[in-house]
Amino acid sequence: MPIKKSVSARTAPTLQWHGVTDRGRVRPNNEDAFLGLQFDATGVRHLGKIGDGGTAEADFAFAVSDGMGGAMAGEYASRIAVDKITTLLPAAFRRPEHRTQAIAGQVLTELFRQVHRALRYLGSCYDECADMEATLSLCWFTPGRVYFAHVGDSRIYHLPHAGGIHQLTQDDTHVGWLFRSGQLNEREARTHPRRNVLQKALGGGNQFVDPQVGSVACAAGDRFLLCTDGLVESLYDHALLELLQPVTEAGAEEDPARRLVAAAMARDGRDNLTAVVVEVRK
Repeated sequence: MPIKKSVSARTAPTLQWHGVTDRGRVRPNNEDAFLGLQFDATGVRHLGKIGDGGTAEADFAFAVSDGMGGAMAGEYASRIAVDKITTLLPAAFRRPEHRTQAIAGQVLTELFRQVHRALRYLGSCYDECADMEATLSLCWFTPGRVYFAHVGDSRIYHLPHAGGIHQLTQDDTHVGWLFRSGQLNEREARTHPRRNVLQKALGGGNQFVDPQVGSVACAAGDRFLLCTDGLVESLYDHALLELLQPVTEAGAEEDPARRLVAAAMARDGRDNLTAVVVEVRK
């Protein structure tokens, strides 16, 4: 029997989301993938690129992944990473013991480890999948709180309703560590020649991978951006913040994810680009 909700339908927030992925101007194929899921005690529903839904009776998950590997292995890696979420995360729907950050973190950590094992197994079985790797950044939306987990250099940003932009995830690169420790500024980190060299990814030759996990409270007016590194190659944080402001002009583009991808394409576009924007509403 479904667990009785502690948040009423009148007070639980609704979500509106937009997702866009593009292979860019140079790459012959798209090794990015993104996913949207709605799930409850009775089942799972895949979400379209654009939509909205309430969190009173269901949880939501959104994820982005950037695959790497020879031939088509990169595409397989990112698709496997997001598809695995469909079968693993819904099993944790609204169990009382998963209300705490510690237990939710354990659920997400185990999910990432299973994705990692699946990629390593396929890489060992098929020559065309050898050394396949993937980044993965995931947000799990529950009433009033978002749990997240991350490996790689894809990113999750939080734009609180009060203003500003905060990168929730840490880039798993040496350049990312230099930036966080204050040894590089944003411009230096964004233009560093080794900015895309990963220290951690799912699959490949990594024996064990522990994701970064955390959570943040969310309220009406908050926005969350999940994106791959191709999007932020040419868009600094201040540009992301500007492009994600609500549009009020008549006839202006209302899809924030498409605005981001179009802006990044205009400035660069050498890599695949993916953006998923989730807005919390009353």
